Amino acid sequence: MQPLTIILGIVFGSVVSVAFSLAIVLLVFGLRNAEDSRYLLEIPELWRAVAMFSLTAVAAGLAFLGSLRVAPWRWWSMAALSVALTGIGFYYWPN
Repeated sequence: MQPLTIILGIVFGSVVSVAFSLAIVLLVFGLRNAEDSRYLLEIPELWRAVAMFSLTAVAAGLAFLGSLRVAPWRWWSMAALSVALTGIGFYYWPN
């Protein structure tokens, strides 16, 4: 196994865990919505975060799988992962 494959596996696991955790928070906020309206204000941003991290998880999974199989398309999936991570970085970068 190549070192880049190991790094891609770590990135894949991290991004999947963030996406899953955000989805659970979204579920809890959705269930608590009737009790307090403060949770309602956070739901659109949570949906955006879940979508961004889920798409990044798909890109990381494809990059990891492509690297494992030494597929010819692996560089495209790694480029997609780089774009997704850069996009998330710019989205959350403080002004």
